[in-house]
Amino acid sequence: MNKVIITIGFIMGLVFSGMAQVQDSRGYIVKVGDMAPDFEMNLTDGSKLKLSDLKGKVVMLQFTASWCGVCRKEMPFIEKEIWQKHKEKDFALYALDLDEPQEKAEKLIAATGITYPVALDEGAVIFTKYAHKESGVTRNVIVNKEGKIIYLTRLFNQEEFEGMKVVIENELKK
Repeated sequence: MNKVIITIGFIMGLVFSGMAQVQDSRGYIVKVGDMAPDFEMNLTDGSKLKLSDLKGKVVMLQFTASWCGVCRKEMPFIEKEIWQKHKEKDFALYALDLDEPQEKAEKLIAATGITYPVALDEGAVIFTKYAHKESGVTRNVIVNKEGKIIYLTRLFNQEEFEGMKVVIENELKK
């Protein structure tokens, strides 16, 4: 029975990942298979980190903002179903707060109860390496251990979210 459930979950992940990867009007300027554009992020704790420093880990980039209701809805799910499950593995997760001051990011962290790191994306410099500036937040980018983009989401769609979880879990098994 467990093999059947795992197989069904894997197939669903493939189906949903295929749905998530269809070229559409979601505003991405990157695509699955591209090397993730490198950047340096300034974290709310005052530290700095480059995406390229995370090579060897599966990385999830969550583009968000305090004013984004869909982001606020998605963040607790990311916290519980992804971060808490994988934070002790070769996994890194960073929320990138779109063009807001530290105080706004800190209020977002408090309001959503997340414990994963948050970086400030001043001037949307990081965001515009991945998507058109006017295309909006609530999007996730999954990067494999070699630095390639393996999954893209837009908005908070439960099926797409479930597919993303499967892609992360499968990549962590490699």
